[in-house]
This record gives sequence, structure tokens and C-alpha cells, in this order.
Amino acid sequence: MSSFNRRTLLLLPLALVACGFTPAYGPSGPAQGLQGRIRAADPGDKNGFDFVTAIEARFGRSKDPRYGLAYTITTQSVGVGYATDTTITRYNLKGRVDWSLTDRETDTRIAGGTAENFTSWSATSATVASLSAEADAARRLMVILADQIAAEILAASVRFTP
Repeated sequence: MSSFNRRTLLLLPLALVACGFTPAYGPSGPAQGLQGRIRAADPGDKNGFDFVTAIEARFGRSKDPRYGLAYTITTQSVGVGYATDTTITRYNLKGRVDWSLTDRETDTRIAGGTAENFTSWSATSATVASLSAEADAARRLMVILADQIAAEILAASVRFTP
């Protein structure tokens, strides 16, 4: 039987400093200059609104935007659970965001890619409950996709932030 050695936990920060680890939002971190500097394209629908809201929650509202975030959102509902009478009891909402981050001063693409994920909801016999569950699944999906893209932007920020 082994026991946890607390000295390992105490030495972990020293190991991170020794390898050159710098927190992204730290005093000299590469993402420090991103707060309030990314302006997402205007949303065209509810999914876009939820996505932009989630991006702004990560990077702040753009006060002096240097970077522009263009995106295209596609979603698809797929029935995945069936009752014995062939009615659908559970749905997956698959989502995909193709995105591109552009330096607005030089008009060059500095990061981009595709984020994909899914959420689920249960269908009920009550129409209002089913519609509410579907809307909540769509909102959760946009937050998940925005988190994925924010993580990719943070990882790429070491290449493009001054």
C-alpha cells in the first residue's frame, strides 16, 4: 500500500518554473494582451448570440479590438434514443464552428480551425418542456464550442501577441 507524498506536490511549482512555464494570463503571459482585444463577428441567430456571449465571457467585451473573430456555426439534431413504439426519446445536438482569428491592423489570419462537439436532451410528451430542453442543449453546446476555441486561441497566442 502506498501513501501520497506531499513533498511531490510542494516541488511541482518549482518544476514548472524550471521548464519555462508561464501562466497565460500572468504578468508576462502571452494572453495578457487578449483581454478586451478580440471582437467576434456580429451574431445572426440565437446560436451566434450564445456563442459570442461565451467568447466575451472568456476574453471580455472588445474595447479596443485588435483581433477579429469570424465564425460559421452549423448544428444538426440526431435522434439517438427510441421507445418501443419508435418515438424518439433522446436527441443529440451536434455542432461545428469553423473559425478564423485575424489581426485587424495587418488583415492577416493568425489562428483558426474547427471546433466540434455535441450535447443531448431528453424529449418529453410536453411540447414546452421539450422545446426548453432543446434550447438549453443549444446554449450549452455554444458554451462548449466557445471554450474549445478560447483554449486554442490561448495556446496560439504565444505566436502572435506582442
